[in-house]
Amino acid sequence: MKKIRLLTPGPTPVPERLSLRMARPIVHHRSPEFEAVFARVREGLAWLFQTRQDVLVFAASGTGAMEASFVNFLRRGDTVIVVDGGKFGERWSKVAKAYGVAAVVLKCEWGTPVEPATVEKALRENPSARAVYVQANESSTGVYHPIQQLAQVTAKTDALLVVDAISALGAMPLPMDAWGIDVLVSACHKALGLPPGLAFLAASDKAWKQNEAADLPRFYFDVKRERDNQRKNQTAWTPAITLVEGLDESLAMYREEGLETVFERHARMARAARAGMQALGLALFSKSPSAAMTTVNAPDGVDSEKLVKHLFKQYGIKLVGGQDAVKGKIFRIAHLGYFDDFDMLVVIGAIERGLHDLGAKIELGAGLAAAQRSFAGAK
Repeated sequence: MKKIRLLTPGPTPVPERLSLRMARPIVHHRSPEFEAVFARVREGLAWLFQTRQDVLVFAASGTGAMEASFVNFLRRGDTVIVVDGGKFGERWSKVAKAYGVAAVVLKCEWGTPVEPATVEKALRENPSARAVYVQANESSTGVYHPIQQLAQVTAKTDALLVVDAISALGAMPLPMDAWGIDVLVSACHKALGLPPGLAFLAASDKAWKQNEAADLPRFYFDVKRERDNQRKNQTAWTPAITLVEGLDESLAMYREEGLETVFERHARMARAARAGMQALGLALFSKSPSAAMTTVNAPDGVDSEKLVKHLFKQYGIKLVGGQDAVKGKIFRIAHLGYFDDFDMLVVIGAIERGLHDLGAKIELGAGLAAAQRSFAGAK
């Protein structure tokens, strides 16, 4: 028997408690029963986003919320600044092109965060730019971009700061109102531990003001229509009812654990995972690692794609490798969502075994010992 363990940056493992909740008989979405659930979900999402604004729920993947963040706040021919430090930063440019928006692309070396001064310079050189688009966690590289500092930059301008927190929300602090994030988007299948199918978007007063002049085509992803409906604890279109039920339970679990405790759990697992990998003589790929995942350079002579495949086939451990230029060179360990200390020990032990199987010169047990010391608070 082989137990499958999912340690990818999304989807992530679904807690049994959420599965049981979603197994209940379905209710009708135009009913008082659903409205009561949706009211709790709306309040819980605002708590999680740390905002007084409405957090809108769409039946979509996270990319749906990314698209909504364009079509609801821009006009055809507008200029935006796009931070491109990986596959998901690149996606911003593709959405801009699809809607006739001019994107000034700030390319970051993969593994490296954007410098706030670079964004500030781009805004000075493009004073008509309507927004800056960036990832909180670029999950193709495991890079955390300096969101709080970027918000301080955009606050001095008319440009919005639009943040993709799809693989960051619930894993690390992103207080929307306190930091001054203008549009924050996310999804349910990452730290929240649900199957894919729900996307979220919240907008600041500054963004809602810009929405009034937006003229890009939209129908399903119309945030004003959704806000009007969701304030009545309804959705404009048929919602993903079962996922909304699961989200209600997920948010309850977050409340029970406490937001700061959740953040510390993710940070603790990240520290241990990195300590374990470095004790094996492996270098970290990200120069600004996020709490959501650990990205590691494969050792010399080991193709990371072969390692990923071997770990799944031999040990049931599902990781992901690199993409594009770093394909075969890195592997990614996710620790966002329904994970604890002992999940990290399992995956570190499996990586040790896998590397040993493939002929890498590593000391079996060195990574586990370092992770244990990290968890125990030893230096």
